[in-house]
Amino acid sequence: MQRFRSNGQASGGPRGYAGQRVVILGAARQGMALARFFLTEGAYVTVSDMRSAEQLSAVCAELQAFAAEAPAAGAQSSRLKFALDGHPVSLLDDADLLCLSGGVSPAIPIVQAAITRGIRLSNDGQLTLCYCPAPIIGITGSAGKTTTTTLVGLMLGAAGFTVHVGGNIGTPLLDKLAQIGPGDKVVMEFSSFQAELFSRSPAIAALLNITPNHLDRHPSMSHYAAAKANILRFQDSGDTCVLSADDNYTGQWLRDGRCQIPAGEGQAAVYFPLQGTRLGFSLSSEVPAGAFLAGDRLIWRRPGVGDVEICRADEVRLRGHHNLANILAASGLAGAAGAAVAAMRRVATTFAGVEHRLEIVRERNGVTWVNDSIATAPERTMAALRSFTEPIVLLAGGRDKHLPWEECAAVIQEQARCVVLFGEAAGLIENALLQHAQETGGQPVQIMRCGDLPGAVAAAARVAQPGEVALLAPGGTSFDAYVDFAARGQHFRALVEALP
Repeated sequence: MQRFRSNGQASGGPRGYAGQRVVILGAARQGMALARFFLTEGAYVTVSDMRSAEQLSAVCAELQAFAAEAPAAGAQSSRLKFALDGHPVSLLDDADLLCLSGGVSPAIPIVQAAITRGIRLSNDGQLTLCYCPAPIIGITGSAGKTTTTTLVGLMLGAAGFTVHVGGNIGTPLLDKLAQIGPGDKVVMEFSSFQAELFSRSPAIAALLNITPNHLDRHPSMSHYAAAKANILRFQDSGDTCVLSADDNYTGQWLRDGRCQIPAGEGQAAVYFPLQGTRLGFSLSSEVPAGAFLAGDRLIWRRPGVGDVEICRADEVRLRGHHNLANILAASGLAGAAGAAVAAMRRVATTFAGVEHRLEIVRERNGVTWVNDSIATAPERTMAALRSFTEPIVLLAGGRDKHLPWEECAAVIQEQARCVVLFGEAAGLIENALLQHAQETGGQPVQIMRCGDLPGAVAAAARVAQPGEVALLAPGGTSFDAYVDFAARGQHFRALVEALP
C-alpha cells in the first residue's frame, strides 16, 4: 500500500498542495478538518460521503462558508465540491491524494482502486504527524486511550507546559497547527484506523494494550495488531516508546526490544526492532524503566535517577484497577516529555474521570447509576464489572464487533446479579451466558431482554435494589441505534435523570 510521506517542511510554510486535487472520504470531524486544511493550502477539494445532501446540509453549508473565506489565493468556492450518496471510483480520475476519515475502511472499492492507480493515501493523523511544529506524544491501544491521553495532557499542564490535546479524542489538530508553538506539548490519541496508514511515528509513543477489538473492520488479530504497531514502527534512536509489561503482545516486545506479529488473514508477518528508548508500565511487576505498582504505591523509575513514589493506590480518584494502569502509562509518557513527579501526583490524586467512562450519573433510591458507554468491547465490559464490589445490574448490548464473549460471560456470571440486554447483540450475549452456565453446571445469571436502551433503563430501574450499581457497560458498539458511544451515553444519562 502506497502511503503519504512528509515533505519535511515545517508547519508554517507552504506544503506544496496548491493546485493539488484532493478527495476526502467521510464528512465527520476528521473529514471536516481535512477539508479545512487543504482549502487553506490552496488545494481543490472534493468531499465524498455515503450520506445524502439533505442529511449533510449543515456540513456542506459550513464548509462552503469556510471555502469562501479561506486565506489561500484564487477563487475559493470553485475549489470545493461534494460527492454524496456514495464513493464513486470516478472521483479518482484526476485525484492526486485520497484522504480517509477514521470510519472509512481501506478495503472499500475506491480505496483499493486508488492503491492500484498509485494514488497517495493519507488521513488527518498522518498529516498532523508530518506538519506539527512540536514533537507529538501519541497514544493508542485497545482500551484506555482516551483516559490516558487526557491524563497526560493534564500532567503536562500541571508541569507548566502549554498543551494541545486532540486527534481521535475531541478535536482533530490538523487545521489548528498555526496555534501550536515549537515548545508546546502535543498529545494525540490515535485509532487503529488512523495508524493503519502511518508512515511515520510520534516522537513519544505508547501502545497501551492489544486485545480483540474492531474485528468487524480488521480481518484478523494480526491485521489489527499490525495497525496498532505502526505507532512504533517508524521511530528512531532519539524517540521513546511506552509499553505495557503485562500485555501478551507488548510485554514481549518490551522485553525483547523488537515487535513480532505472526501472519494472519490479510496480514503478512511483522518484524521490526524498537529503535527508541523503552519505558514499561506494569500492575504486577517492576520494570527496568518506567512506572509500576509496588504493593499499594505507584512508582516512577528512571535508570540512574532511582525510584520516586507518585502516590498510593488508595489516593487515586479514578475507580477500577485498570485505571491504575492508565495512570502508570500516563506517568511514563508525561515523565518522558519532561513532567516532574509532583505534576503526576497532582493529577493522579485529583482527576475524577472522562465522561462516559465509569461516570456516576445519579444516586436514586439507594442505587448508583453508572455510565460506561465507552465499553464497546467485551474486554471493556469486564474491566467495568471488576471496578465494583457492590452487586451489579448490568445493561449490555448494542452491535457486536465479531469479538469473543466467552470470557466476558464468565465475568458477568461472577460479578452481576442481573443482566438487562438490548440492541442487536442481545441474543448473542444471552447465548454466551446460557452456554457458560451449561458448561459450568451453574445457575445462569438473571437475564432480561429489551428492545432498546429506554426499555433497558426502565427494566433496570424495576429490578435494581438499594446498595446495588446499575451499570451501562454494553460490550457492543452503538451503531445499531446511535451515531457513536457518546450519543448513547448522553441518552442513558437523560433517561436515568428522568426516572421519577
